[in-house]
Amino acid sequence: MFLIIGAAVVLLIGIGTAAFFLTKKAPEPEVKEDPAKHVPVPELNQLADVGPMVDIDEFIVNIISGDAAHYVKASLTIELTNEQGKAEAEKRMPQMRDSILLLVGNKTFEELQDLQGKKQLKAEITSKINSFLKAGKVKDVYFTNFVVQ
Repeated sequence: MFLIIGAAVVLLIGIGTAAFFLTKKAPEPEVKEDPAKHVPVPELNQLADVGPMVDIDEFIVNIISGDAAHYVKASLTIELTNEQGKAEAEKRMPQMRDSILLLVGNKTFEELQDLQGKKQLKAEITSKINSFLKAGKVKDVYFTNFVVQ
C-alpha cells in the first residue's frame, strides 16, 4: 500500500511539474525601439525664399604646394538676392571667374583639404563677388563639384 501511495505522489508531482512548464508562456521578446525615431529632425521652412541661381562652369587651377604639383577642379553655383543681381552676375561672369581663380590659386593644399578651409573659401568668394555687384548680393555659394589633387 505504501508503494502505491508513493508512486501516486511521484506521478502527481510529475504531472504538476509538466503542467507548470507546458502552460507557462514564453517570455515576451524585448521590443527595441529604433533610435532613429528619437533623432530631432528640423522642419523645413516652406516659406524660405530660394534666390536666383547662377552656375559657374567647371575650372581647374594650380594651388600653392611645396612638395608636388597640386590642383583644384571645381564648379559652383551662387545664390543671389534678386533677379537684377542675377542679370548683373551673368554680365560680370568673366570678372567673377577671374576673382575665384585668384582666390583658389592662392590657397594651399592643406587649407583646401579640410571642411574649415572650404568654408573659409566660400566666405571669401562671397565677400569678393559682393564687392563688385551693385544690383544684388550673393546669399550663398554652393560647391557642385570640388576635387583637390
